[in-house]
Amino acid sequence: MKFSFKNDYSEGCHPNILQALVQHNLDQQAGYGEDQYSLSAKTLIKEKINNPNSEVFLVSGGTQANLIVISAMLKPYQCAISASSGHILNNETGAIEATGHKILSIETADGKLSPSDITPILDGHRNIPHQVMPKLVYISNSTELGTIYQAKELEELSAFCKKNNLYLFMDGARLGHGLTAEISDLSLEKVAALTDVFYLGGTKNGALIGEAIVINNPAIQEDFAFNIKQKGALLAKGRLLGIQFLELMKDNLYFDLARHANQQAMKIKNALQKKGAAFLSDTYTNQIFPILNNDLIEILSENFEFYVWKKIDEESSAIRLITSWSTGDDAVDRFIEIIEQN
Repeated sequence: MKFSFKNDYSEGCHPNILQALVQHNLDQQAGYGEDQYSLSAKTLIKEKINNPNSEVFLVSGGTQANLIVISAMLKPYQCAISASSGHILNNETGAIEATGHKILSIETADGKLSPSDITPILDGHRNIPHQVMPKLVYISNSTELGTIYQAKELEELSAFCKKNNLYLFMDGARLGHGLTAEISDLSLEKVAALTDVFYLGGTKNGALIGEAIVINNPAIQEDFAFNIKQKGALLAKGRLLGIQFLELMKDNLYFDLARHANQQAMKIKNALQKKGAAFLSDTYTNQIFPILNNDLIEILSENFEFYVWKKIDEESSAIRLITSWSTGDDAVDRFIEIIEQN
């Protein structure tokens, strides 16, 4: 059986979560997220971001979170701004556009956005009221290319958004991996202080399903629950999400799992660098994009599953490798062994 480096969720969930779900299975609780586990998880998240005034909403997945947040924040004539590699542009089947909101795309080499990237978009949309109004900046941490925002970058972007009356929304499907990268100087508390909305991704980091949307801007909090219900995202058995996030957030399990995934990826990255491999982007998270010759890619594919991400030339391609919270040393060591032998 091949080991999968295709994504962060080839496995089920962390054993602590499964055990907790079984342990509390027969407990009778209120529905629709009013159970004691969901309420405790939300309180714990607020404590960790040091903002008791933020509001937390639990939903099942990342696309669902992006769709609900963006459609709730924008008026019909407003639009979002995203890097061209952004998940909402490439991997959500036009979910945002289907709600009636255009996405303005910016080409970036590293998947990140900066004030200098966004300024031309704003300058190009001054023909009021004949053009859509840019209102929301969508970013991911870590990005689709595995890169991360440092504190100074996020501070500058946040200040720019405030100055230009733009919302800043961080897709946190891989936020644990972004914050625990060895070069990261960002904290969860700082992310909360600098964004209007972000979310903590559980699906890619040890949960069965689940994302925790954190709304820091009071203006966006009002009536947000109606959007959750209208989009079909209010689970009747909300305990399923609450129990999982309670387990993930207590004792910092969420960050321990993400850190492990990053460390496993860095073992592979270091081995590839020693063999002289180049990379599409310099990443320190659980996503790496090595450029390898096609013969080696074929050999590796006999033992592992991964995506061939981009053709470089006739002889080589870039592949994407993603390690997860459960990636063991055996799989990593075997991958490295094949690399060293070829």
